[in-house]
Amino acid sequence: MAVRKRSVRQEQILDGLIELFLDEGFGAFSMADLAERLQCSKATLYELADSKEQLIAVVLRTFFRRATDQVEAELARVDDPVRRIDTYLSAIGRALEPAGAAFYDDLQGFAPAREIYSQNTAFAAERVRQLVQNAAPRRRAVNAGFIAAIAAQAMESIQTGELRERTGLDDADAYRQLAALIVSAVSPR
Repeated sequence: MAVRKRSVRQEQILDGLIELFLDEGFGAFSMADLAERLQCSKATLYELADSKEQLIAVVLRTFFRRATDQVEAELARVDDPVRRIDTYLSAIGRALEPAGAAFYDDLQGFAPAREIYSQNTAFAAERVRQLVQNAAPRRRAVNAGFIAAIAAQAMESIQTGELRERTGLDDADAYRQLAALIVSAVSPR
């Protein structure tokens, strides 16, 4: 399937949708509501997707793709293997900072959105496994597979909202705490 290049206006609309969704969630909005809030026509929104459900998916995929690019760019500037773990997870936290409770509630309440978040979490967990594997053998005799598995479970708990319910930490803070925990585990004593 060929991906069409978006116009500048469509990118601006996506920017506005991302900001709106992160701020207020997306479940309560109709296409008419979104068009009014973004001061565009419904036809403009339908150029991005054929339905509200598909528009949500487009917006979420765009948000997570941009966040991944931003996180990877930060990671590329760091050489130390242990600092790379902290940089990666802290950058995820920063990328998720603008998201409010309504956004997370809507993610959990809408299966396609939950799946997009879950796919991104799985990708991030694999990336953490790689980073831990690169850091652990050089620093301490820790089992990188074990640490990566624990990280993956914690990240899934963050993604599902379970960790938020148990600790009160939002996703951004939870990722920062996870970074501190893993860095502590792989750092020399």
